Amino acid sequence: MSGIDARPPAEANPAGADPAAALREAMADLARRIEAELDRLLPREDGLEERLHAAMRHATLGGGKRMRAFLVDATTMALGGDRAAALRVGAALEMMHAYSLVHDDLPAMDDAALRRGRPSCHTAFDEATAILAGDALQTLAFSALAARDWPASDAVRLDLIAGLAQAAGAYGMCAGQQIDMVAEEAELDLEDVMRLQQLKTGALIGFACEAGAVIAGAGDEVRTDLLAYAADLGLAFQIRDDLLDLTGDVALLGKNVGRDAERAKATFPALLGVEAAERELARLQERACAQLEGLGPVADPLRQLVAFVALRRH
Repeated sequence: MSGIDARPPAEANPAGADPAAALREAMADLARRIEAELDRLLPREDGLEERLHAAMRHATLGGGKRMRAFLVDATTMALGGDRAAALRVGAALEMMHAYSLVHDDLPAMDDAALRRGRPSCHTAFDEATAILAGDALQTLAFSALAARDWPASDAVRLDLIAGLAQAAGAYGMCAGQQIDMVAEEAELDLEDVMRLQQLKTGALIGFACEAGAVIAGAGDEVRTDLLAYAADLGLAFQIRDDLLDLTGDVALLGKNVGRDAERAKATFPALLGVEAAERELARLQERACAQLEGLGPVADPLRQLVAFVALRRH
């Protein structure tokens, strides 16, 4: 077996505990465990390919909320699944997310100099190395899922590999990125922007929630509810991201701000106005929590995460 930490979860919300503080602690604990698993899975800086390995590690380690990995962990625990399996899937998902950020930051796309408070990958290294690092992170994500050193049946591995490929590819995240580039030259309406974000941001969030159901062997009804929750959570995340691009602090966000306005891109605040975007955010927050009604109190961390996303300042 791998060095996966299979400790039983701590009590989600002990009596008298502050739910927000409990969530922050749970997310921080999960981030530490994901960081250790990523450090183990990523190649060491060695040989003539050392620069590639260093770029992969720069892009993946040492930052980020690990929200997608937390979703895998929280849904798996809520459904009584194997937490060690959730850790491996969360690590693979974080590698896929890191690859997307590396490519998204390239001059050919967003041309961003900062990511997670540090130079973006192509800024720290160079464009060619950043492209290779993104490619290698994507393939390593699938390799990590295909490996037999973590607790999952072949059927579960295959389901997860297929699900991640669907979420990341031509009918998911990559499609959303293409629409995002089109948005710089064409006028998008609200329906177009919603579809863009459901693909670019929401597809991996949807996979994260459904992955917990796959690990736990949950039925179709539970998967449907979790995907509905993930869709609302993903849109809420993007609306807050759009609002932070208008009002956020570079020092807190760790990335450049004001870029959407500079490029006259269609966003929720641009189309709806700031106040209406805030109202839509509140509506999504309420609806996302309602999608979890059938899961009961075990889904409280997922409900708390919606508030965290809706109210975040970085």
